[in-house]
Amino acid sequence: MTADSVSFVDTQHAMRLSEWVDRWRSRIPDLHLHDPDGPRECLVRAGQLVVEPGAVQPVCEQLRRWIDHIDPSGRITLRSELRDRPVEVAADVASRWPAAPNHVHIGGPIMLGTPVWIGGPQPDVPAPRPPTPQTWDPSVTVAVLDTGLDPHPWFAGRKWFTEWGQHPEVLDHDADGNTDWQAGHGTFVAGVLIRNAPGVTLRHHRVLSSMGITDDTTVAAALRTIRTTGKTDIILLTSGCYTADNQCPPILRQEFAQFTETVTVAAAGNGGSSRPFWPAALPEVTAVAATDQTGTIATFSNRGPWVNATAPGVDIVSSFVRRTPAPEGVAPGTEAREYGAAKWSGTSFAAPQIAADLAKLIHTGHTPAEALDRHSLGQPTL
Repeated sequence: MTADSVSFVDTQHAMRLSEWVDRWRSRIPDLHLHDPDGPRECLVRAGQLVVEPGAVQPVCEQLRRWIDHIDPSGRITLRSELRDRPVEVAADVASRWPAAPNHVHIGGPIMLGTPVWIGGPQPDVPAPRPPTPQTWDPSVTVAVLDTGLDPHPWFAGRKWFTEWGQHPEVLDHDADGNTDWQAGHGTFVAGVLIRNAPGVTLRHHRVLSSMGITDDTTVAAALRTIRTTGKTDIILLTSGCYTADNQCPPILRQEFAQFTETVTVAAAGNGGSSRPFWPAALPEVTAVAATDQTGTIATFSNRGPWVNATAPGVDIVSSFVRRTPAPEGVAPGTEAREYGAAKWSGTSFAAPQIAADLAKLIHTGHTPAEALDRHSLGQPTL
């Protein structure tokens, strides 16, 4: 390793959600952790409710003076007095109208750490390169919901990259001079996918911030976009959430129910828990846990009867981008980027391997549903 390796990834222990919130709340002030370390623990946007558009008016009539703002999409912001009570308010409203808090989704490895850099023009740890680009005909399209996607040499020249538009990684959102916690995650996931299925057409949708978080409404909006932008064979998600009642957020359940000809693959999460992690735990979603070098479930990986498949998720090598100091003569603060490879662990990097397996089956002529039936998902070793 070089002296400027990013950090060491602890693949044995997952950070507790309460520890993560304590660490990052100052940077992400709208977080609220309900029932910390308890059986109903879940992370939500402070003071936000999500209701079906048709229920906005009656819910507003029920809450009246407690409402601060209403979004046309059905997101309601409560007054500051109820900022820390969206779960309780949603439960009360839901007795009459469909309502839920706006759950915060966590990017797969956010409770593990950041990747170890091993790349560059002369990597000191040999990093495998992806196979020569292929073009599958007919195409197999995978919609990836993640952070940004940088013009990494592994795929910048591919037709789908230039046609779909540019969504570069946000590396330093808060301009503190440091690479953000989960910056480069989407570029890494894309590399895992194309190394295992080099002919896929990738459609990137930015939902995760460079801190590795998103929420119900953002994911739901991306799913609606996917339905209106042409054929999609596979949806790949690397983030998810827990809920107080261990039920899927209604807005996500409704969106996924409309994908009748698309397979969805999702990371099972890195909480080391058997609690359902949504949307991975939905019956129509293939939940992927991570295994270690022995083939057993990694200690950090979620597990349970709702997990459908496993794939290696420890010390995975893939494409990565990182911030570098501005070159000599360039104004201070100017951002430069370096492309190479990195090593990272998490269920985020197991899930694209299963998505790639399914994509290869679809490429050989199977429908998405047939590919799922034929794929040997196996029983995970818990």
